[in-house]
Amino acid sequence: MKAKQVFFSVLLFGTAGLLLFMYLQAWVEEHHAGRIEKKREQKGVSVTTGKIQKQSANQNSEVHIPEDLKKKGGNLLNLERPTRVLRKSSHSQRENRAPGSATETYQGAKIRVFQKPILMYWPLATQPLNKSSVQGNKWKKAEATQEKRRSFLREFCKKYGGVNDPKANIFHIVSRIYVEDKHKILYCEVPKAGCSNWKRILMVLNGLASSAYNISHDTVHYGKHLKTLDSFDLKGVHMRLNTYTKAVFVRDPMERLVSAFRDKFEHPNSYYHPVFGKAIIKKYRPNATAKALNNGSGVKFKEFAYYLLDAQRPVGMDIHWERVSKLCYPCLIDYDFVGKFETLEEDANYFLQLIGAPKELKFPNFKDRHSSDERTSAHVVRQYLKDLSAAERQLIYNFYHLDYLMFNYTTPHL
Repeated sequence: MKAKQVFFSVLLFGTAGLLLFMYLQAWVEEHHAGRIEKKREQKGVSVTTGKIQKQSANQNSEVHIPEDLKKKGGNLLNLERPTRVLRKSSHSQRENRAPGSATETYQGAKIRVFQKPILMYWPLATQPLNKSSVQGNKWKKAEATQEKRRSFLREFCKKYGGVNDPKANIFHIVSRIYVEDKHKILYCEVPKAGCSNWKRILMVLNGLASSAYNISHDTVHYGKHLKTLDSFDLKGVHMRLNTYTKAVFVRDPMERLVSAFRDKFEHPNSYYHPVFGKAIIKKYRPNATAKALNNGSGVKFKEFAYYLLDAQRPVGMDIHWERVSKLCYPCLIDYDFVGKFETLEEDANYFLQLIGAPKELKFPNFKDRHSSDERTSAHVVRQYLKDLSAAERQLIYNFYHLDYLMFNYTTPHL
């Protein structure tokens, strides 16, 4: 072969090889760019979905009741319809998996993936009280009172069912409910309505203490000995709501409010003074001293009232003065027993009879803290309300309006 032919052959094959290489490089770059774009699109959808879910979960469940609520009838919400339940990401290991769930591995960790929504039907069924453990006729009056209270609350919720949001997160709804599995009790905690002594009773029933009188305040509230219903998975929550005896104890809203103020702001407190006190004084006390602004002590009841009624509170709400309608959701959870602080000892001991508690177990009647202080009564409340104008007193009543109506408390003379 001549040298000229060899040269052209090499040149031809070289050119073909170069063109093939350029084609393959272009194809690889295009394919890689397509994969990146697809990932970006998927990520964008995921982020958008996450934002939507977050916004949905954080929607304000505040329901505004018309001023003529007591005059107009009609259900504000169809509670018989099923609702999609927002789920908790972590669950108790002792509980079975919720229906429709699967476990997947992501970056070495096992996560729970819910494949389909689980429906909750509101309101849940009421369990008839088991009166087989009640002996004698001494509880006839308490029994009749209980029937009236349950009937009144049920009729109120039937007529004005929209006072609670059925789309609220189920785990938030049950977060204040304490569980005692041995006697199958669910107790919704309402602070300043005997909750400390009720927790002592639950600890005794659970075998965690031999006497309610030997349990300190800190052990009751900070010992974490009792489980709340939101610590269980969805199946466990639903089972207990439908089979356990559900109890709530309430108190006149004004008395409860004043009791909370006296407890948290009239005595040294390492949490409420710096967190709530400083913010309240800063916003509602003109010309506050540097000392008051620094330690948050000495909040006046009028300043506390301003904070409570302010739509733009400088610090959020607290369970000690939050409305029972937002703590225990009594129109979503049909409570089997409705006790009142005003008849606490009688109601509590009747309830203990109903659930078959040991005969020697009686509800303690001692004051949990500040035992030397006069108990907050209607007389004490009037002394505090004197500091407020008639309009301010009316606004506080309006704030607790639902609690007054739900539990049939007498409207105070404002």
